[in-house]
Amino acid sequence: MNFKEIKELIDILDHSNLTEINIEDKGTIVNLKKEKEIVTQQIAPTQPVGAPNTFTEQVSSTPDQNMNQATSSDDQLQTINAPMVGTFYKSPSPEESAYVQVGDQVSNDTTVCILEAMKLFNEIQAEVSGEIVEILVEDGQMVEYGQALFKVK
Repeated sequence: MNFKEIKELIDILDHSNLTEINIEDKGTIVNLKKEKEIVTQQIAPTQPVGAPNTFTEQVSSTPDQNMNQATSSDDQLQTINAPMVGTFYKSPSPEESAYVQVGDQVSNDTTVCILEAMKLFNEIQAEVSGEIVEILVEDGQMVEYGQALFKVK
């Protein structure tokens, strides 16, 4: 193979979906590999229009403060917040019932949901006592660190 032929192979590799070309011609072996592009995407937490921006508060607070923040001093509601980024699941499997529903009583060690992160399923405990008054996320929804999952009275 001559230089022109090798250059043509490089151009073909660059302009195609191929990641590797291996050619053997008259005792000459040419192996060309294209490094995969690493594409990163940042996902900003979504908030309803008009909702206060709490992202800076979440970053500046400690994890313990973040876990059981009171949402308002008027209604004395506490929130159970996500201790990690992950996918929220309300039950251990699609065939089983939810860990908790609105109206259920929870204690500190009550499992309220599962967060899946990197194929690991983490059971999340309430770490507060009271009654579930609202579930703030949908089954299968991606949640951010510190995001409120449940309101507890």
